[in-house]
Amino acid sequence: MITVVQRVHYARVLVDDECVGSIEKGLLLFVGVEAGDDERDADETARKVRNLRIFPDRKPTDLSVEDIGGSCLVVSQFTLAAELRHGNRPDFTAAAPPELANTLYERVAANLRSAGINVATGQFAADMNVELSNDGPITLLVKVRDGKVVPRANQP
Repeated sequence: MITVVQRVHYARVLVDDECVGSIEKGLLLFVGVEAGDDERDADETARKVRNLRIFPDRKPTDLSVEDIGGSCLVVSQFTLAAELRHGNRPDFTAAAPPELANTLYERVAANLRSAGINVATGQFAADMNVELSNDGPITLLVKVRDGKVVPRANQP
């Protein structure tokens, strides 16, 4: 599972010019589910995101989204599983089938909600317009496989 995490002042998702999800201060998550991902990966992704200390206090990265009472906007983005090694057209064969991808993406959102975080979502498989104000900017990549965060040096 690949998740792009952006610290934001605000973010919202529009489908057909209608807002389907929005947050104020917090985290925008683009979640890409890959073939082979399972519930452990969704659970660990949510745990890691919930505990990331990327909001300022005494230090520039001191508090978590939970600590500041922030929100999360969770958006499914299968294009994060794109393979770009050959040619110029992205290959999405590494992406999970839609049924699994939707289940695991929703599980990430549900885990964050169960921790008491306000969560909004995009609309799975829709053509979405995402608007945001990146705070910092801080953008991180979280890669989880087999229920564990993959060290950056080991990421393919």
